[in-house]
Amino acid sequence: MIGMPQGAEWLVILAIVVLVFGAAKLPDLARGTGQALRIFKAETKGLRDDDEDDVKDTTTPPVAPPPVELPPTTPEQPQAEDRQADKNNG
Repeated sequence: MIGMPQGAEWLVILAIVVLVFGAAKLPDLARGTGQALRIFKAETKGLRDDDEDDVKDTTTPPVAPPPVELPPTTPEQPQAEDRQADKNNG
């Protein structure tokens, strides 16, 4: 059975990594891996928070928006009088 590496196996893996990437590249590799894990954790936490918000939203009834009052409409007679005045002047 293949399981997690134990003791000396980690040393062999570390030696292979140093040979492949070189000692100078290891800090950059570790820094990049750490940043990737941080971003992954933040995104995972954000998705969990969104899911919790969705669950909370479905348990409460939706609230209707307040009614919007429209301005009063103006009668169309003043427009007709303006047209009559234009006809008389022209």
